[in-house]
Amino acid sequence: MRKSKSPPSSPDDTEMAFYDALQNADLDRLMACWADEDDIVCIHPGGPRLLGHAAIRAAFEAVFANGTVKAHVEKVRRIDAGSTSVHSVIERVEVMGNDGPQTAWVVATNVYAKTAEGWRLVAHHASPGTRDEPVDVMAEPQVLH
Repeated sequence: MRKSKSPPSSPDDTEMAFYDALQNADLDRLMACWADEDDIVCIHPGGPRLLGHAAIRAAFEAVFANGTVKAHVEKVRRIDAGSTSVHSVIERVEVMGNDGPQTAWVVATNVYAKTAEGWRLVAHHASPGTRDEPVDVMAEPQVLH
């Protein structure tokens, strides 16, 4: 498996490389974004929990058999805690429908860990897609008098 020549210097670099690999159906580059751990996990929309490199690679190989995945990250929310970074993202995915190209929206969580090889993906969990762009729901702070 081919690894990038220089380690990703941030979780954002790894995230950009991951989605670029998706958009180009580049399985080796996509797998290079993942940590070299046995317990990495990936959940595709509506799919089972995939554990480890072999299961994740096989699933993306099947996805890429149908072409590229035109997923664009929007509305990133980050929580950084030392050597871990959690990104909650909205993916705008271009899909081909009966009426031509359409947009689907997926809510996903990407978890990155800082390793000796740089920042690597350790978990990707994507919700089933919707036709409508998801809205962020935030509770209003309550003031007690």
